Amino acid sequence: MKKQKYLIKFLGIILVSGIVFTGGFFWGKVSVPFASPTPETQINEGAIKANFDIFWNVWRLIKEKYRDTDSLNSQDMVYGAVGGLVDSLKDPYSEFLPPAVSKRFMEDIKGSFEGIGAELGIKNNALIVIAPLEGTPAKKAGLRSGDEIVKIDDKSTVDMTLEEAVNLIRGAKNTKVKLTILRGDDAAQQEISITRSVIKLPVVSLSFQENNTIAYIQLFNFTENSADDFSKTAQEILNSSAKKIILDLRGNPGGYLESAVDIAGWFLNYGDKVVIEDKGKGQEKIYFAKGRAVFNKWPLVVLVNEGSASASEILAGALRDDLGIKIIGMTSFGKGSVQEMIDLSDGSSLKLTIANWLTPKGLSISKSGIKPDIEVTLSKEDIDENKDPQLIKAIEFLKNLN
Repeated sequence: MKKQKYLIKFLGIILVSGIVFTGGFFWGKVSVPFASPTPETQINEGAIKANFDIFWNVWRLIKEKYRDTDSLNSQDMVYGAVGGLVDSLKDPYSEFLPPAVSKRFMEDIKGSFEGIGAELGIKNNALIVIAPLEGTPAKKAGLRSGDEIVKIDDKSTVDMTLEEAVNLIRGAKNTKVKLTILRGDDAAQQEISITRSVIKLPVVSLSFQENNTIAYIQLFNFTENSADDFSKTAQEILNSSAKKIILDLRGNPGGYLESAVDIAGWFLNYGDKVVIEDKGKGQEKIYFAKGRAVFNKWPLVVLVNEGSASASEILAGALRDDLGIKIIGMTSFGKGSVQEMIDLSDGSSLKLTIANWLTPKGLSISKSGIKPDIEVTLSKEDIDENKDPQLIKAIEFLKNLN
């Protein structure tokens, strides 16, 4: 088994192949043999009993009676059956990835990508935009966090799986996709045409506010390199005249847990809780800060919105629970489950929900998200006029802190 990593990522990143990421990966290179079908009629694992006669009867009937028997592919039938088995869990974050899909997934988390640059998820049985990534075609075309996608080109998304949606939206650069969306309480549908392009995941941006007294950090993603990039940003802040910090996690859909824990170490004391992994049945694993807490005493405020998810929620929750910092904006998405990535020996893989994330004080991120201490909405008029009342409120709040 190779070194395991936690990847807190949202379903439906529309990049090279659009393979679905999920919120909270336990990403381990666990190899499991892929067995050929055998005529077992019953499985008994402890209290779990299932009769497999129906499965094998249907298998034989298809082989014997299906009209186009020459077109049948036994391996595809097996993959379809395994996919159905995982789908029966009714968990949008657990899924079976056939070899080609699994291969694309592993390729997609490295380097640059082609697509529209947006994170998708399922919420209340609807296909939702979690966050358009900064500087991407999705962002430039006007796609927003919380938009419900009702059609992809001319195909309805009703009962569409995330994998199906991703396959329709993905594509080569310079090609177009048309998304029909519903936004907020607006009953009218809108059509947005987006030209796909090469996407490079943004990580962090630093600027200064109020005569360089406030460092404004925008953290767009938690990639493998985020901790290193944040370290460089931290050094820039320490070399500046800034004495206060705004940490903007709006539209940040997540990423590697290790990066979130490392970044938390710039603010939290060594040994402070960052997040609790709740496996159920009284089983927990706690992740602790291991940094130098350089900014532990600095006045700090965090911005979140509906597009803040997973690792973003973990970091925001830890800073509030451990330091009592204030959070400004809108309630975050609420994605805090953990998936284990298991590689099967034929190149396919299984993504399975195994736990939930809790904040240091035990708040379930999945159930409620991170609710802001100071709620500030961002209206359509604000966006159209390029106004940011949430950032303005954060600056005002910090100006009153010593």
